[in-house]
Amino acid sequence: MARRSTSLLRRLLSPSPSPSSPLAGAVSRRTVTYMPRPGDGAPRGVTLIPGDGIGPLVTGAVRQVMEAMHAPVYFEAYEVHGDMPTVPTEVIESIRRNKVCLKGGLATPVGGGVSSLNVQLRKELDLYAALVNCFNLPGLPTRHDNVDIVVIRENTEGEYSGLEHEVVPGVVESLKVITKFCSERIAKYAFEYAYLNNRKKVTAVHKANIMKLADGLFLESCREVAKKYPGIQYNEIIVDNCCMQLVAKPEQFDVMVTPNLYGNLVANVAAGIAGGTGVMPGGKYRTKDLGGTSTTQEVTDAVIAKLD
Repeated sequence: MARRSTSLLRRLLSPSPSPSSPLAGAVSRRTVTYMPRPGDGAPRGVTLIPGDGIGPLVTGAVRQVMEAMHAPVYFEAYEVHGDMPTVPTEVIESIRRNKVCLKGGLATPVGGGVSSLNVQLRKELDLYAALVNCFNLPGLPTRHDNVDIVVIRENTEGEYSGLEHEVVPGVVESLKVITKFCSERIAKYAFEYAYLNNRKKVTAVHKANIMKLADGLFLESCREVAKKYPGIQYNEIIVDNCCMQLVAKPEQFDVMVTPNLYGNLVANVAAGIAGGTGVMPGGKYRTKDLGGTSTTQEVTDAVIAKLD
């Protein structure tokens, strides 16, 4: 069976705008760093966690496209749900063995002292970098043009440390943990990403004017790493001003590096600017979040039809 190339899929999912389009320059500049392909053609195992809500629908669509491409992968599926007390050991072992996991959303109960399985996975596997790339898609009108923002979020500490306790009835103390090790690690990741992907600027997002020790340590670490990359511009912005600037003039941002909570907020703002968190490339079919009537399955069928 002939395998379709990665470049073909990329062309299908990201059609080039016309030379006169204001998006042409932004799209042509985009470059992506890929992991080296194994090269022997042997099928590779991928851990699959369909998850909750729309997770099974979306991961199912990915499986269908992979099968249509005759991609050399097979899936090890596990039933994991957000109301479980912990992630089963066999799931963790599968992810460590395969090195790749396709995961749908896991519901996180609000309140009640229930731990998030998403956070458990991040800590157990030390998934310290969360990367979101928000950019304009051809054919999808948005308020701003020339948006191409990469948000790199530290993913293991900060407010998500989960260190909370009730001091006295009615008083809860929540600890925000920032370490030099994790701050330097995420800063290095951001600058290395910028270097490898021909990006020009890294912006550190912080609230060091108030959290002088915690966010101050984060900034100190970013500044030290920035000195090792003199070819990349470095600047800093307070998180509240950052949110205002994002909705007013998002094209000024390139790569952003953030502590945990700020990254969650900033990435969702950036995604909204580019069309929404559920945006999928495509011109003939639109899902409801893009003002259309197509279902996820109809979009999946359309992608597969284009592959043929």
